[in-house]
Amino acid sequence: MIETVIKAPLPVGEELVIQKNRIAGQNAKSRRLAIVTGTHGDELEGQYVAWQLARVLEQKKENLRGTVDIYPALNPLGISTIYRGLPGFDLDMNRIFPGSRNETMYEYIANGIIRDIKGADLCIDIHASNIFLREIPQVRINEKTAKELTPLAKLLNMDYIWVHSAATVLESTLAYSLNVIGTKTLVVEMGVGMRITQRYGDQLIQGILSVMSHLGMLTEPAPEVKRPVISTDGSVAFINAGASGFFMPQVRHGEYVKKGQQIGLIADPLNGGTKEELRSPVDGMVFTLREYPVVNEGSLIARILGGIAVKKKKTEEALDRGADKNAAGNGKKRGGAGK
Repeated sequence: MIETVIKAPLPVGEELVIQKNRIAGQNAKSRRLAIVTGTHGDELEGQYVAWQLARVLEQKKENLRGTVDIYPALNPLGISTIYRGLPGFDLDMNRIFPGSRNETMYEYIANGIIRDIKGADLCIDIHASNIFLREIPQVRINEKTAKELTPLAKLLNMDYIWVHSAATVLESTLAYSLNVIGTKTLVVEMGVGMRITQRYGDQLIQGILSVMSHLGMLTEPAPEVKRPVISTDGSVAFINAGASGFFMPQVRHGEYVKKGQQIGLIADPLNGGTKEELRSPVDGMVFTLREYPVVNEGSLIARILGGIAVKKKKTEEALDRGADKNAAGNGKKRGGAGK
């Protein structure tokens, strides 16, 4: 059922309307999951998830317990104009939460969104990267909420969980604002701006179904999910361009590399030369890689999760032993995540 979350008047007699698709099963008030996307107009990966998840849940409605609210476009004007921020205001919508009922139009909209999601058992806030970088499917968590949210993030079928230091997490984001008021919120980042990567979306949908099963919202076995890599900021190495030019990658996104291995080069199309060879400072996994080839000095080229064995099989075995010391008790932990 399509419902209006909040609306505000626009010029020429039009209205800005934020809507959601409410899919209710039996015992609709017992549990509630919020799926949110479209905060940035150039991030389209979540549009596929919203569309496909609604179709999947309609097929599973007999097994659905509780309610799933899907918010496909928190910034509909940005999506329709392919503009990252709020058109006409030069603002990032994810920098004005929790908003206010008594300030500007967009703060009023942001506050209405917060009030509508508040009280959900879990909110999943889906983002893509910008047009310049491609990200592997990952969950990003503030270290202040890591203890509470990491068990849920492990169920989401993502490749990576990145626990950020509190200093790098902006307090004006939707996720931070919801977590502060007690609504558990996970931030998913995957893919690249202005594109849809269907395999990433399908991977996340499997994770959402897994979370729903563990929350008691689906009366069917939870699908099998990946065991994610888990790290903090200190494990991540950054590679930035030292010169301007065209970036030519020499590795694949998600590849495991050795220290000193060439990540790519910066080409000079004027004279046919190479301005810079970029090499990995660590052994690890390339989880962020430059997608847009034009770079300037200082442009982010790659992020590499260090401290990981180059051979993937060995890496996964190490993670099985080290990333989750209480793996044997996961059943109990997951069972209690929704209580």
